[in-house]
Amino acid sequence: MDKQQTAHIISHTHWDREWYLPYERHHLRLIRLVDSLLDTLEQNPGFRSFFFDGQTIIIEDYLQVRPENRERLERHIREGRIYIGPWYILQDAFLTSPEANVRNLQIGHQDAGVYGEVSKIGYFPDTFGLTGQIPQLMVQAGITNAFFGRGVKPTGFNNTVSSDGYESSFSELVWEGPDGSKVLGILFANWYSNGNEIPAGAEEAKTFWERKLADARQYAATDQLLFMNGCDHQPLQTDLPEAIRTAEQLYPEISFVHSNFADYIKAVQHSLAGRSLSTVKGELRSQRTDGWGTLVNTASARVYLKQLNQRGQVLLEKVAEPLAVIAKLHGGEYPQHLLTYAWKTLLQNHPHDSICGCSVDEVHREMVTRFDKSRHTAEGIVADSMQAITSAVDTSGFATYGEAAIPLVVTNTSGWSRTGTVSVELDAARLYLREGHTLEENARRMKAVDLSGRVLVDEQGNEVPCTIQDLGLSFGYDLPDDRFRQPYSCRKVQLTFEAADVPALGLRAYAWVRPLAGAAGGRSGQGIAGSAAAGGAATNGAEPPAGAGASASLVHGGRILENETLRVEVMADGSFTLEHKPSGKVYRDLGVYENTGDIGNEYMYRQPAGEVPLTTRGLTADINIIEDAPYRASIEIVHEWEIPASADAVLEEEQRALVYYPERQAQRSTDKVLLKLRTVLRLERSGKGLEVKSYIHNTAKDHRLRMLFPADLAAASHRVDSMFELAERPNEPAPEWLNPSNAQHQQSFVDVAEEHAGLTVANLGLHEYEILRDSRNTIAVTLLRCVGEMGDWGWFPTPEAQCQGEHMAELLLIPHSGDAVASGAAAAAYQFQIPWTCAQAEVHTGTIPAVYSAVRWSGTAAAFSSLKMNEESGDLLLRWFNMTGQPCELKLETDLPATGFYTSNVLEAKVADIAAETGLLEQGGANALQLQLGGHEILTVGMRLD
Repeated sequence: MDKQQTAHIISHTHWDREWYLPYERHHLRLIRLVDSLLDTLEQNPGFRSFFFDGQTIIIEDYLQVRPENRERLERHIREGRIYIGPWYILQDAFLTSPEANVRNLQIGHQDAGVYGEVSKIGYFPDTFGLTGQIPQLMVQAGITNAFFGRGVKPTGFNNTVSSDGYESSFSELVWEGPDGSKVLGILFANWYSNGNEIPAGAEEAKTFWERKLADARQYAATDQLLFMNGCDHQPLQTDLPEAIRTAEQLYPEISFVHSNFADYIKAVQHSLAGRSLSTVKGELRSQRTDGWGTLVNTASARVYLKQLNQRGQVLLEKVAEPLAVIAKLHGGEYPQHLLTYAWKTLLQNHPHDSICGCSVDEVHREMVTRFDKSRHTAEGIVADSMQAITSAVDTSGFATYGEAAIPLVVTNTSGWSRTGTVSVELDAARLYLREGHTLEENARRMKAVDLSGRVLVDEQGNEVPCTIQDLGLSFGYDLPDDRFRQPYSCRKVQLTFEAADVPALGLRAYAWVRPLAGAAGGRSGQGIAGSAAAGGAATNGAEPPAGAGASASLVHGGRILENETLRVEVMADGSFTLEHKPSGKVYRDLGVYENTGDIGNEYMYRQPAGEVPLTTRGLTADINIIEDAPYRASIEIVHEWEIPASADAVLEEEQRALVYYPERQAQRSTDKVLLKLRTVLRLERSGKGLEVKSYIHNTAKDHRLRMLFPADLAAASHRVDSMFELAERPNEPAPEWLNPSNAQHQQSFVDVAEEHAGLTVANLGLHEYEILRDSRNTIAVTLLRCVGEMGDWGWFPTPEAQCQGEHMAELLLIPHSGDAVASGAAAAAYQFQIPWTCAQAEVHTGTIPAVYSAVRWSGTAAAFSSLKMNEESGDLLLRWFNMTGQPCELKLETDLPATGFYTSNVLEAKVADIAAETGLLEQGGANALQLQLGGHEILTVGMRLD
């Protein structure tokens, strides 16, 4: 009898490392699972294979406890009975940075390659929606498919599905990214557990297969039916071979195969020959649903985790890696082993149930420790790199100021030239304890150090306005490589000033000096030969530089901040207007706080029915100028706001009864608590945006706090930063959307624009926003969301998710003329993510000039993403992506001794030699390259060095 259909049964377990149990509780179950798997593979040849959930960290976790089983495990992997990779962990793609997704893929491939063949399966079984550039990421990694469970089908409570409204006609589809990359998409239409616990007994098997076969046929485009034999933390079904034999006897017309993903894909592709599938384009965010099951509000659960993650990601990819490259180019080290360790530690916080903040409290406490461990490692790498860099910077031009000159180096590791306010701590004097003085004498000498009369100068000798804070007597120590620790007493100061025109991926040197006798005006002594001027700002108390206006102050009238581009006026209730002078556009009612109840859970926000949001509109604020310097000014706005203390008692009753959150009837309590809000608005002299810092003292529960920014712009859609993409999204949800809230994910910023004006709202780790349907296109950014339960399949109280205590949120408002890309607003938003790095230096000659850039590039539509080194080849890898859908030119120049350039994929494997395609030009001793960047293309360029 010819078989009419094939049932592909794939054994797996979806392994959340931590979720409704702490990590170690899940870890114990993993050990038992893998022990059972190894025994079964060796004792039962009929059990053909097992899929390790697409993540190699399972191997690390197992061998941490069972190192004696390494050989057994490796043997089954090499024999093709255990499939591993391609990821290190199964991440949430919306809440982790583009480069973190790339490192996850790179580390997964590297670790899997040690044991055997990497499974080329784009595996996203439980990811909470998928970003639009995943097809391009997969194609560049040599993966032609994507298996996923969410994004294009109606999903409700407990993963129930409806029978219509699909964006694809079948579970098989073509998924196309914005650049045109295509992969075969396989939707787990019946979830990744539709073949779980298959009965071996005939009677139970008959009932099981009648329902399961019908469900699979309902969505399948071919005669190849997929059955996933496993689920979350699912123990191994050791009698599967017997269950398959039972199924074969019951259904002789169907071929039941203990299969694997590679064989299943081949069979599907063969069956699809000559047929076409539905094409789904771009992001997969479940927009064609009622909006209650998208899990999007995990973007605002435990915001503190997202902020820690943003800091950790940026420190690694935008600071530590590029600084390590510069250090390596000038005699330092590129510590790939430490970078990998720091990345792995950080990535362990990126699984969807971890970074999404939707686990029990113990899980997220351990995450904070991991964030700290990764950050401490990255900070050590940065410190070592900065020591190598400062030792190589030529600061000899400052020698003319005498022995008291203290050089310092400001580095800009963003992809664009940068001007902004920096702060650096300097040791004005040191006295080592080894010199034998008493501690009292050390303290006396340090306190007696004269700090008067010093000024800050740039490499040309131009005095730079700065604020000097005496931090007093301090203790420090060196940790030399060749001897015991060296403690010292010191007199420490902090300098705050505007660093002007610091080159991209480069640095600029300054010095804190005593002026030369007779020096006057904006110059004092000799500059460093060959260095460009940094802008010639005036000294403290001197006349302001040309173009700075009649006064160096940015403050006017007590409630107004103003520079050449922006004017900010604060109203009595703490809201403010923002005028963008080049376009003439005035944005009003900005900075109002909104507060609502939240009777949902860590996964989804649910406002109490009928509740009217509270706002600070009309609430009198205490307003003060707290900073007035030539380079920056700040206004403080303080609110003391009474809001409901929590939800009422009905909420806990409904939680215990497992009432589905859209159906809850709880309201807010009539008891009140004081919500203390301190908002600081900061405007820099050369700033194109207004910095907003919100300090929140939270004593309330079961609520959400947002800040509102009405755009008042005529736009039906907006653009939002996502993974290697500025995604365009409609302001109005799809007709199927019933949820009153239309909150969505963002990475660095969201932008609303019309033809001649636009408003970009950038953030640090605030991943949830909403474009309100209020006729003003208000951008609402969630600052804090507080709930008391995990949610999902049971009642799991999470009191720490109420986020009591102190919080701080940071944003940058960038008004612009028209398009965010062409105006530079997008680039400014990306720069906002990246901290300045400064370090004290000494006076000496060096191989790095006082103004330096490792590479130079230009291309308006291109966004710079990373600079790192490949440890094996020593090649530099630089990555950009096109922020638009139109091709653009990218010009790259470098003075480095490059012997050639090539395009690379995201796994850092060479694709093509660029010189053979575009020609390598010699221009003024520098290598110059002209490249074409396709619409939405992710481009990685390799640079071979001598």
